[in-house]
Order: sequence, then C-alpha cells, then structure tokens
Amino acid sequence: MSFNLQQSITFKVLGIGFLALLMLIPLSDVQGLIRERSALRYQAVATIAQRWGAQQQLGGPVLVVSRRVRVQTDKGWEVRDDGREAILADQLIIDGSMEPEQRSYGIYDTTVYTAQIKLSGKFLRRDLKRADLIKDSGVDELVWSLAELRLPVSDARGIRRASALRFGGQELNLTPAGDKLGGVSALAVPVDLSALAQENTQPDQGDDYPFELTLTLAGTQSLSLLPLARHTEAALRAAWPNPSFDGAFLPAERHVDQQNFEAHWQVLDLNRSYGQFWRMDVPNAPGIATSAFGVSLYQPASLYQQNERAGKYGVLFIALTFVAFFLFEVLRKLRVHPVQYLLIGVALTTFYLVLLALSEQVGFSWAYLAAAAAVVALIGGYATAVLRARRAGALLATMLALVYALLYGLVVSEQYSLLIGAIALLGVVSALMYLTRKVDWSMAATAA
Repeated sequence: MSFNLQQSITFKVLGIGFLALLMLIPLSDVQGLIRERSALRYQAVATIAQRWGAQQQLGGPVLVVSRRVRVQTDKGWEVRDDGREAILADQLIIDGSMEPEQRSYGIYDTTVYTAQIKLSGKFLRRDLKRADLIKDSGVDELVWSLAELRLPVSDARGIRRASALRFGGQELNLTPAGDKLGGVSALAVPVDLSALAQENTQPDQGDDYPFELTLTLAGTQSLSLLPLARHTEAALRAAWPNPSFDGAFLPAERHVDQQNFEAHWQVLDLNRSYGQFWRMDVPNAPGIATSAFGVSLYQPASLYQQNERAGKYGVLFIALTFVAFFLFEVLRKLRVHPVQYLLIGVALTTFYLVLLALSEQVGFSWAYLAAAAAVVALIGGYATAVLRARRAGALLATMLALVYALLYGLVVSEQYSLLIGAIALLGVVSALMYLTRKVDWSMAATAA
C-alpha cells in the first residue's frame, strides 16, 4: 500500500476546514450590509421622530423664583439678582393613556404613540413660606412677583393639545421657556405670587396651591416621567403586549397580558438624588433627568437584530453541511471535488443575503421560510447530481431543513437561545461521533 496525498482524508479535512473559513469573507460582507441597512433604518426613525415627536420626558410643574441679595459696596448697600430658586410641589399625580401605532418612512417603520395625560397635584403654602429659603447666603428676598411655573417637556414639537394650567384659582397659558430646567427643555408661564411676601401667614397655615393640566403628547418609542414632587404617583396604560419598564424606578404594580399593559409607580423625595429646593444657575445644580422612569414600547428582536443573529451562526451551519457531505464521501465511498464544496458554501452564504433583502419587504418569518426553502431545494438538487443518488440528495436536503428550523428557533428565542444552541450542538457532535464510530481513519487515510 502506498500513501496517496490526493486521497488523504487528513488533507481533505484540512481543505474543507479552509473552505469553511474562506466563507467568512462573504459572511462578513453580509454582516456589514446588515449594519448599513440598520443605520439607514436608524436615520429613518430619527426622521420620523423629528416630524412626529421624539422620545419624551415629562414632569410636573416646578415653581421658579428669582433671588435677590444685599451687597455692601463703596456706595453703600445694593440689591442684586442672585440667580433663581426651584421649588417642587408636595404632590404630583400623573395619569396617562398611550395609543401606539406604526409610522413608516420608505420601507422602514417604527412605533410612535399619542398619549392623553393628566397632571394634577398641589404646592404647599408652607413650602413657599419656608424661612430658610430667604435666609441663605445673605438673601434679602425672593421676588415672588417675578415667579414662574416651568413644565419640563423634552420635545415640545410633540404637544398636540394642551389645556390652560390651573394654578391656585388662576388659568395660565404655557409658552416655551428661554432655558432648560435641570437639563430638560421646559415650557413656562409667569405667575404673580407677590401676596406671599406681604401676608403674615405662618408656614404651617393657609391654603395650598393646587394645579391641574391635561395635554395630548406625541412621541416615539418611549415615554419617561419625572418625579418632581415630594410624593409622586403615576399610572400609564396602552394596548401594547411588550412594554419595557426602564429608568430609575420600576413600577410598584403592573399588569401585562397579550394585548395591553398597565403600570403604577410611587416615588418619594427620599428616593431621588435631589431635594425639594435647589438653586439654579450654579455649577452643581441637579440634573432631574437622572430620576426619570417610564416605559418603552419594546419590539422583541427587531428585523436587523434577527438578521444579525442568524448571520452569527453562518460559519457553524456551513461547517455542518460540509461535514455532512464529507460523511457521504467516507461512508458511501464517493468523491466530492473541493470546487463543489465551494459552490455549496457560496449557496449557503447567499441564504443570508436573500433573507435580508426579503425581510425588509415581507417581514422576517416569511422571508426566512422563502430563503430557507430556496437554499434547501438548490443544495438538495445539487447534492443529488453530485452524489449521483436521489436518496442521498433527499437526506441531505432534509438535514439542511432541520438545521434551518433549528436556526430559526435560535433567532426568534429571546430567553433560551443559548440553551437551545448548546443542546443542539451537543446533539450534532454526538450524532457525528455515532455515525463515524466504526470508521478506521488510519486505513481511510491511505489508498492502495
């Protein structure tokens, strides 16, 4: 017996492995195309958000009052402006109902919503009369006649309708503010509280200042709320089966079913990183956005995430198909040329390109079915011709169909994809070991 390198099993295994690695080139190109299309979708979503309303942050009204201090100069004592003081409400109740819908830009779409929101609560007179507000750092007075109410709304373009803000018996109309409140864009309205500076009411006496406002707010994908009160209670509901509760606080109560969700939050001032009062226009002024909480209208495994996840298993499935052909060679004593392996690999990588192109048009599930059926039929027919056996071609096509069925399960499974993949890989390795248990590789590696 003489050793023939061209018929060496070891040489062929190395060649098949090289071809499988060579398929990384077209697979990486497909992954790059997926990222490019995903970036185009992101731009389309940004365009929709710019025209409809972006991700929204909404809070209750905050009372902002100018500060004045007495300063001694060469000409005597002078009164100067010393920034502004922010005062939060004692109670804030937010009740919102979201109506989700899909909006498209070209072939890309995203989830938007229109929310009907009611804000109510009250400011305590004793908070406004607190003595420590007007004694800090030589403050002579708070200018109550120049006070204003600020309503944080991150994207005012999404406001479709807003009622007058009822505050302490007054009806006030909000307008865009000149600057931000704690890093969040806001609406503002002046309010004259000069009577506070003239009355002698004790801090624990007198009437409170209730407020109420309803508005229709449009946004994209998520709605966040700001707990701008000593005690904040919030409720959101929508006809959406996959809410993602995010932000600084999770709901105290929630109910999610196949069509709807409803959630309730309770947040105290003790839970926040900032207090009821703070000075604005200073470097260490708190950022209120850090305390935001709310809900995102989550879509499990988006189109491009599913395509990207499928592509990550590309080399593994190409290698499995090559191994199947190789086993037919060894067990049936057939010969498959490396060029034929290469053509099969190219056909397998084409699956991911067809899947991406079709999924943008008809959705991932139908695109996956069509692309998998086309590739299974193509490789099954080719294997029948190459191996010169219909049964071998049908068997290989069946195996490939099972592999694609497994891949689909891995792609669409959110929680158990790793477990399914690990068990499936163990099963494949076990099957290969079982089928080749009687193969004498040392004898097969040499030919007479």
